[in-house]
This record gives sequence, structure tokens and C-alpha cells, in this order.
Amino acid sequence: MDNVTTLDALFQGKVGGSVAERLLANNMDTSCLRQSRTNKEGILVNANAALRYDEWKAFDEEVLKITTSRLVGANDLISRGLVKNLPNGLGTTILQYEMESDMTAAEVHMDAISRGVKDRPEYTIGYLPLPVVHKDFSINARALAASRKTGEPLDTAAASIAARLVAEKVETILFQGLSSYTFGGGVIYGYHDFDKTNTVAVTAHWNDSAASGATILADVLRMKAASISDKHYGPWGLYVPTTWEAALDGNYSSTYPQTVRDRLLAIGGIEFVHVADKQVADHATLVELQAGTARMVIGLQPQLVQWDSEGGMGLNFKLMCIMVPQLRADQDGNCGIVVATL
Repeated sequence: MDNVTTLDALFQGKVGGSVAERLLANNMDTSCLRQSRTNKEGILVNANAALRYDEWKAFDEEVLKITTSRLVGANDLISRGLVKNLPNGLGTTILQYEMESDMTAAEVHMDAISRGVKDRPEYTIGYLPLPVVHKDFSINARALAASRKTGEPLDTAAASIAARLVAEKVETILFQGLSSYTFGGGVIYGYHDFDKTNTVAVTAHWNDSAASGATILADVLRMKAASISDKHYGPWGLYVPTTWEAALDGNYSSTYPQTVRDRLLAIGGIEFVHVADKQVADHATLVELQAGTARMVIGLQPQLVQWDSEGGMGLNFKLMCIMVPQLRADQDGNCGIVVATL
């Protein structure tokens, strides 16, 4: 039996065909579009992948480095387990979820056999679209061959740029939202455009001369109070735009020998104060770090896939992920996200 016949018997056509055919044949598993490998008999099992192991490794290391550095807000949620992982994310276009109401207050009686008011939470169904965030690039097959011939490392600049652009789009959606994007009866919201987000007026923009350590502290305390008023009790993370960072690094006051940032971190329940370059300008955002307030829905981690074109002379790449923020409030509209601005 020759190798072609053996491959067909082993993989039942799962290696060949168009990109769509290969994904469908492999249950939308993108690994079928990645590195070549051999089975224990030494037979090539993914003839479609043009890159060698070390070349894939170089690309993946660059993608990981860039996405880790750029996904500030997303990584804050992921590192705390505020994640909904979806198996077979490419085969799922909408997340269906329930919003729960509260019940009436508990009762107090001297006699435990007294009959209480029967109650139960009510649920409404919500929908969240799960689009693919992606950026494409290509490499000439001759450039790849030249790299192998000379022993020079493969140029990963295009992969680096694609990773940065994809990560920045994910961050932009998380902070600024994408409420103009609708699908299947659902909308993608971010911290800024979520229709249940609380708002608080600041005394002055924190980078203005009118702002002081004391006024910034008072602003954040009002933000915390707004979250608690909506029955969201922390802990919280605070985000500011890059233009406000210098104000946080200044001295709180002449009598308090620490920075404004240090003083804010001394507030009970504030876990971090982070600068996010995709945070809306001249706004601060306080986010309760609970799954009932915000989490990342992940159907596909940032991943690079490849396919050939032009008879194999062109190598096409797509850096893609399915990472969508899910912001939530209860049926009464109570929410743990607070945005402050003038």
C-alpha cells in the first residue's frame, strides 16, 4: 500500500481539500491547518502545512508575547478565572445565557413551622454573538525556502503585527464596546457602552491642574459607592487611560509620602489600578471582578493557521481568535461596572 492510500485510509480525507472542508471534517479543530507531523510509522499526516516545527514555534512564541502584553483588560479577567470556555468555538455562533432576578427578603418568626412566602427567581434569556477577530497575512514560498537555505530565522514581523492588531481589537471591544454589531438577537457590549453601566461625575479630569490627590480619591470612593448601591460588593479593578497615568504617579499630598496610585490601592476592595490604552479617553472605569459582572467568553485562543494558494507558491496565514466580553446585570438592572467622567 503506498503512502497516499495509507493516508486516505488513516484520515478518511481529513487532510486534503479546501480549508472549509478540512475544518468541517475535523469538527472545526484548527489544528488541522497547522504544523506537519508524522505518525509512529513515519508517515506524513498533515501534508497541507508548509511550515516545519521550529518555524511554527517561532510564530507561536511571537504571537504569545504580543498578545500577552496587549490584552491588559482581557488578561485581568482570564487570570482570575472569569472565563466561559466554549468547546468547538468555531462551530458556535451565539452564546445563550440566563439572567436571574432576586427573591423577596427572608422572614423572621419565633416559630420555625410558620409558613413563609413562597418565591422563586425568574429567568430571561439573553444572547451573545461570537464573531471571529482575525488578521491575515502571507509569505512568499521563495522567501521561506531562502530562509531555510541560509539558516536565517524566519521573519516573524508580519505575525507580530497581526497579533498586535487582533489583541488591540479584543481590548477595544472590551473597553469601548461593539454595540453596533448585532447577530442572532444579541449585542456585544463593552464597559463604556453597556446599557446597564453606572455613571459617576468626576470633579475634574484627573490630568487637569484642578484635580488633586484628594479629589481623585473622592471620585473613586463615589464609584465604589455606586457599585455597592447596585448590590455589587467587589472586589474591583480600576482602569484609567494613558493620559491620566502621570496623575496617578504624582504625590498624593505633601503630608502623605506616597503616590495617588498607592492611596487608591489602600481603598478596601480595590485590587489594582491599571492603565489601559484602549480605555475611553477622559474616563475611569471601575469593574467588579466577579463572573456575574464581567467575564471573557473564549471559543478560540489567539491562534495562527495556514493554507496554500497559487499552486503552493503562496503561503496564507490567519491570526484569529474568538474572545468576546460578556457583561451582565440582573433583571433589575443592577450592575457592578461604574464609569466616571465629567
